[in-house]
Amino acid sequence: MKPNKKTNKKERLKTFRDMLYALKICVQCAPLLLTAHFLTQTAYWFFTGFIQEILFLKLLLQLVETGGSFKEYAILVLIFAGAGLLAKATDCITDYFVCTRMKYFYKNLNKRIFKKAVEVDMSCYEDPEFYDKYKRATEIITGDHFMEFTWRLSNVFAGTLTGVFLIIYIISIDPKLLLILSVGIFVVLAGIAIGKIDVKKDKEMTPHKRSKEYVKRTVFLKDFSKDMRTSDIFEVMLCRLRTAVETNRAIIKKYGFKMMLLETVSGFFGKAAPIAASYAYAAYRFVVKQDLAISDFSVIMTAVSNLKDVVNDLGESISGIKKEVAYFGNLKEFMDYESKVTGGNKSADELETLEFRNVCFTYPGAKKPSLTNLSLKIEKGETIAVVGHNGAGKTTFVKLLLRFYDPDSGEILYNGTNIKEYDIQSLRERLATVFQDYKVFALTVDENVLCRESETENDAVTAEKALKAAGIHDRIMAMPEGRQTVFTREFDEKGTGLSGGEQQKLCAARMFAKDFDFAILDEPSSALDPIAEYKMYESLIEATKNKTVIYISHRLSSAVLSDKIYVFADGSVIECGTHDELMAAGGSYCEMFTLQASSYKDEERSVS
Repeated sequence: MKPNKKTNKKERLKTFRDMLYALKICVQCAPLLLTAHFLTQTAYWFFTGFIQEILFLKLLLQLVETGGSFKEYAILVLIFAGAGLLAKATDCITDYFVCTRMKYFYKNLNKRIFKKAVEVDMSCYEDPEFYDKYKRATEIITGDHFMEFTWRLSNVFAGTLTGVFLIIYIISIDPKLLLILSVGIFVVLAGIAIGKIDVKKDKEMTPHKRSKEYVKRTVFLKDFSKDMRTSDIFEVMLCRLRTAVETNRAIIKKYGFKMMLLETVSGFFGKAAPIAASYAYAAYRFVVKQDLAISDFSVIMTAVSNLKDVVNDLGESISGIKKEVAYFGNLKEFMDYESKVTGGNKSADELETLEFRNVCFTYPGAKKPSLTNLSLKIEKGETIAVVGHNGAGKTTFVKLLLRFYDPDSGEILYNGTNIKEYDIQSLRERLATVFQDYKVFALTVDENVLCRESETENDAVTAEKALKAAGIHDRIMAMPEGRQTVFTREFDEKGTGLSGGEQQKLCAARMFAKDFDFAILDEPSSALDPIAEYKMYESLIEATKNKTVIYISHRLSSAVLSDKIYVFADGSVIECGTHDELMAAGGSYCEMFTLQASSYKDEERSVS
């Protein structure tokens, strides 16, 4: 029993903390929004549930019983009409406020979630568990859980207020009626149990929902459209979708009977039993004992029915709150994630030296290390080529340098200081990068190049110079909208696309638009043919004079033009020197270059 009690206590404490966090988020992202919800629900519940159907009816029947005058009746109706008008006005005003502030709330919350998403460690994107947390966090927005939470919480407040007045009235008539209605506590308990089961069910379904959404997404994405139409991969994806759907159906079925049973218990004790018993008792007093006034008999039926509705709604709302705060708990867990890759307080100065000293690294979950005792040193102004076959550790070298990951052992030194002591952002600002898995966004050319909005004439000049340096300026200016062309037609019918090589040149233009100390180009010409590749490297070297440049490639066009070449194999440097030195040594580099050179000649013959 003790472990169960401890577990239950922890769960209750977590629920309470998640609720406080939900309230905090609501207040921070949209002040007064929760208050507006409270006013809306209170105006409805209290006016309808007590003033209109109990107080007004009671006073009206008393006037009839005592033979009141028309003037008294008219005054009562006017007071009631005024109260109704005030309640309706409150409802309309707060409802309008809620509608206008909801966008503001979602904007602020989305901004927080997206900001956190780009701050987390790169390793998170290779962790399915993290993706599940991320998805559950974003469901606050996509699943409308915020509205559900505030609505439920407002219902609890308004329902409790109305319930207190109803209880006071019922006690004034006959306290015994409350004993009959006390069975409604089963509704609250059943609601809490249902909410708990619902949260557990949703958590189990999350990875399968993500799998299902992935299949749905890929069917509509252009990047996958050719393979979908020219292979049987669609059938495989369809099978994945069916598996996800069937698995979630099994999960729903597993919890469905329990939820149905609890709903039945809740319905019986919350509706049928208390109403029947209360009506029978009131009828007994009115008909048999004849000690209940007709006004009290008529109104007590309505009061009991309304109190029953209040208790039922409270049970459902408490259950709903427990479920919704669990989603806010997921959000809290995601937002509280602390990056393992952290920076220091030191600001990065201009690059003088960069050194890897006995660096070892293995990706999470991988059995084989990607880097093993890697050591190399780069001086300011050098043009370096890092070459090797696929899987040699070249891209991992870049990821560690950019602080996407930290080494398992060894040191990376920037100007003789461990790279961990520098502020990460200040370090990355010294860098310009072009990645092999380049991406062009559905934005204008200038925005793609500058990676921000183009606002001034200087921005336009910078973008134009960068496009020229990357060798893509003429192609861009030949488009009808020039540098204001939007890529893809997803958001603009005048949008356009580029070939793979042109996209890569556009991404290279981002480097030239940035003020940097040294550049890292990871397979910057993978989409180009050998001749275009060589020309691109010549342009890059010309444009990056007096800059430190690191080329990462398994193709060796860049190596010939570099000051020094590092040959990677199995995560270590196996050769180092200039092109001529390594060719003379007759080692791995010589073998790779000779093979590639012969393939380039074969391609030239086939073209001619």
